[in-house]
Amino acid sequence: MKKIWTGALAILFVLVLAACGSSETGSTDEAGESTNADSGSEETAETETQTITVGASSVPHAEILEEAKPLLEEEGIAIDIQSYQDYILPNKDLASGEIDANYFQHIPYLNAQEEEMGYDFANLGGIHIEPMGIYSKNITSLDEVPEGTTVLMSRSVADHGRILSLLEREGLIKLDENVNKIEATVEDIVENPKNLEFDSGIDAAFLPENYKREEDALVAINTNYAIEADLNPSEDALILEGSESPYVNVIAAKSEDEDSEALQKLVEVLHSEEIQTFIKEEYNGAVVPVDGNSEE
Repeated sequence: MKKIWTGALAILFVLVLAACGSSETGSTDEAGESTNADSGSEETAETETQTITVGASSVPHAEILEEAKPLLEEEGIAIDIQSYQDYILPNKDLASGEIDANYFQHIPYLNAQEEEMGYDFANLGGIHIEPMGIYSKNITSLDEVPEGTTVLMSRSVADHGRILSLLEREGLIKLDENVNKIEATVEDIVENPKNLEFDSGIDAAFLPENYKREEDALVAINTNYAIEADLNPSEDALILEGSESPYVNVIAAKSEDEDSEALQKLVEVLHSEEIQTFIKEEYNGAVVPVDGNSEE
């Protein structure tokens, strides 16, 4: 009789251990498969989140994308922002597939790069305008521009017509009326009463340094580089482009990705009221948001 009770207790002990082991490793359904709720939800979250890689100039483009991150996360999109300090690599990396899209260039530059390099890109939509400004350390009024003053411009030909149009607007030069102002070059100047000289052999990123060094020159600086150099375009520029500018900064992608839902959602978020308000308040007129798509 004692042996029988001893055996029964042993069987009961084994059953208790088995039950404990089952509760520690998670319950099973009738088919014997795990029903661990936490594990399942983690796997679902991973499969629902899509990551896009976007190349951007550090200011203001990357800053704007950082602000958009939480809004994109709500849409199931994670964004990997790659910052660039030049205007050449973002398109090279887009063409090679290193990034999914870029956000740094205006429409005339995009068009010029496609023609020159043979890129097959799509403009997914305009996000903002960065008014081009012309600055000088010593010249404080356009009425005081001396004879023979040098105008420093970037080597980016796509910006030359933009800069020359600003000078024409202020009466410093006159362009051939038969020339498309966007495509104008120094050779298209027909009147130059101040005998201005033009130097267009400078990388855009180095223009703020030239502004500090060449104190008696007029220096045309893209707004993103002006902001990085602690210049306030609305206060420091002698000449500043208006909001009517055709030089809208866009999200660009390879044409084959034009219909990507994630990239379309990126543009939608950047057009949202939250992001447009951020741009207005953060940059105080130095960066002007646009609503809706901007076509070529």
